[in-house]
Amino acid sequence: MTTRPVRRLSPARMRIADVARVGAAGLRTRPARALLSALGIAIGIAAMIAVVGVSSSSNAELDRRLAALGTNLLTVTPGQTMRGQTAKLPAEAEAMIGRIGPVTATSAVGAIGNISVYRSDKIPKVESNGLSAYAVRLGLPQTVGATVRSGTWLNGITSRYPAVVLGAATAERLGIGRLDTQTEILVGGERFAVVGVLHPVALAPELNTAVLMGWEIATELFGFDGRASIVYTRSRDSQVEAVRAVLAATANPQAPGEVNVSLPSQALAAQQAAEATLSSMLLGLGAVALLVGGIGVANTMVISVLERRPEIGLRRSLGATRGQIRLQFLAESLLLSTLGGVGGVLLGVAVTTGYATYQAWPSVVPAWATAGGVLATLLIGSTAGLYPAIRAALLAPTEALATP
Repeated sequence: MTTRPVRRLSPARMRIADVARVGAAGLRTRPARALLSALGIAIGIAAMIAVVGVSSSSNAELDRRLAALGTNLLTVTPGQTMRGQTAKLPAEAEAMIGRIGPVTATSAVGAIGNISVYRSDKIPKVESNGLSAYAVRLGLPQTVGATVRSGTWLNGITSRYPAVVLGAATAERLGIGRLDTQTEILVGGERFAVVGVLHPVALAPELNTAVLMGWEIATELFGFDGRASIVYTRSRDSQVEAVRAVLAATANPQAPGEVNVSLPSQALAAQQAAEATLSSMLLGLGAVALLVGGIGVANTMVISVLERRPEIGLRRSLGATRGQIRLQFLAESLLLSTLGGVGGVLLGVAVTTGYATYQAWPSVVPAWATAGGVLATLLIGSTAGLYPAIRAALLAPTEALATP
């Protein structure tokens, strides 16, 4: 009597579509729990994408502004004397600076001391609003990149009469919106017609809280001494540092140590660096939220294994291998975290776009941020689902089926 060899059956291989379908079955049976777990991942990813996106949009706006305003503006201001007093620039400082070869444009303003500015004579004297008065050169807007929001800039005629242009913050503090021929303010007790209002000047913020008048009328009415308190100069881009090195000695040859020279675009760059530091802190908070979301996924998967022990036992009895059970729960964890990750990326992009549009910035979301968000969710899904998947695979069929 001959016996036939026993053929051992090999388990069927699961295709990728089968793995996805089996993994999605657990999510469909518990949609509320799956949604809440995915929401934890989505919030963390959205926070990180939004922080990176808003920071990148802000930097893009700053780069755009610097490209429009230029990074070749240098300012010369009085420093301190040896006795600690405020120095003064020589009367010929502006003219001497203009003779430097690579300098392409110069302009200046002169501070008019002990001058108060009021909307009308009905305003209490103590409410001065902290505004400054400057005598200005007519070429100032072209040099500092200022533009007129309403009205006009001073010209050869209006600069000789009581007429002023207001900085953006000055107009706001004085309650001046729309200009007309009757718009007047009090400057040092004298009535001045308001002929224009500037947009905010990024590279010369001192002009935003100032009242600007002609050089001649300042001398006539307030005894202005004609000395510039700030000299603005534009240079060829390739020669900015070279000009910067000789500006102090040129402006005041007798005491170059009493002259301050600054590059306003560096202040904007410092602001950008400060915002980058804040963004790093916010990224840390987003990472914490992402970690909490990952813990939520792991908790959901552990509970899912405990609740579905009879299902695991039945699948094992019908021939499912430990590897297939492990793959099923790992796929479920990956699908859950991917659902939250994709939702978080979309939410983060939407928040970035909305905020950038509100601020009139270009909307920028780096590709590495979105790709990193998705990869982070896959890492979280695989890490959070690994232990529950191994635990499910180790259950014996009889033990799982015996569980009530």
